[in-house]
Parts: sequence; C-alpha cells; structure tokens
Amino acid sequence: MTSNLNRTQELDTDELPLVERVVKISRVAKVVKGGRHLSFNAVVVVGDMAGRVGVGMGKADAVPDAVRKGAAEARRNVVRVPLSGSSIPHEVISKYVGSVVMLKPAAEGTGVIAGSSVRAVVELAGVKDILTKVRRSTNPVNVVKATFYGLQKLRDPAEEFEKRRQLIEYAKVRAQERADRAERNRQRQNRRPPPPNPAPVPPRADG
Repeated sequence: MTSNLNRTQELDTDELPLVERVVKISRVAKVVKGGRHLSFNAVVVVGDMAGRVGVGMGKADAVPDAVRKGAAEARRNVVRVPLSGSSIPHEVISKYVGSVVMLKPAAEGTGVIAGSSVRAVVELAGVKDILTKVRRSTNPVNVVKATFYGLQKLRDPAEEFEKRRQLIEYAKVRAQERADRAERNRQRQNRRPPPPNPAPVPPRADG
C-alpha cells in the first residue's frame, strides 16, 4: 500500500500549466567577519488547480532569485491530490513541527474557509469548498508544509475499497492453500503402513 507521506508522482512538471503563488518572503541577516550579510527566503506554492500541488523553499541574496529557486523546488515536489467534487474526500489532521492543521470537507458553495497560508495550498490544489483550522504554531512555513502533508494523506475511498477487497481475497486464497496443504499432509500420513510390532522379549530365567 502506498505510504501516507510518499506520494510524489513521476510528473513532467515542465509541461503542466502550473500557477505560482508566493506565501512568504523572509529577510535573513547573518553576521560575518565583514559585517552583516542579507539574504532572502521565499516559500512558494505551485499548482494546476485541478488536483496537483507542490511546495518549495528558495534562498538567495535577491528576492527574484529566491522566488525562482522556491518555484523550481515546488515543481519537483508536485503530487496528485484526490478530490471529491469541489472538496476533499474525508477529514484529515496533519502536523509539521509545531503546527497542526485540520482539513475538513465542506458542502458545495461553502468556499475556502482558511487563512492565507492554508488557502494558498488548497486553492492551487483545486479545492473550492473546505473547512480548515490551524492549531498551535501559526508560522507560515510550518502551516504550509503541514497543509501539504495533510493533502498527501488523502485517499480516494473507491481506490482504498478496491485495495482492501483485493487484500481480503488474497488472504482467503492463502488460507485455502494452507488448508489444502494440511489436508494433503494428513492423507499422506494415513497412507503410510503402520510400523511393525517389535519382537517379544523372552522372559529371563533366574539362576
């Protein structure tokens, strides 16, 4: 069965019409021997708004370079997300570092009830109706990654039902094979001739 957190697909992202959205740009100052060195971190989300989304981070001395690196990493991390109409198939809770994100299906017409960080990920994934809640840390980087991992946990109910049905059938076949093997062993043992009786030992004469 496919792992919850390892669903990256072999996609040719260069051919996909992906939309980019910058969630956060942070300025980082590092004290070096000659003074302070400034650089920028950019959190970028890409998606085709039809079930594919990716998240990446880029770091560079200039904002455009950081955004470009983040977008390139996000394209490498694009995954497929199973959708149920305009919402998600089921509720999921995901945690990353100190952020906990709950994603819950919503009726059609509800819209995206989410903060800016969660909204960027779910909208580019193609979700139009969803209820979300962020607990504990509201750091945008952690929230974006927690949301991304939560979307990776989603499963298509029809596919999961088919996998479990096949697993049950396989278990039945294996159980029947074990029963048949045990029956053949019993029949083989019954066909064996009984061991010969040992010769009687004559009594020993005393004296």
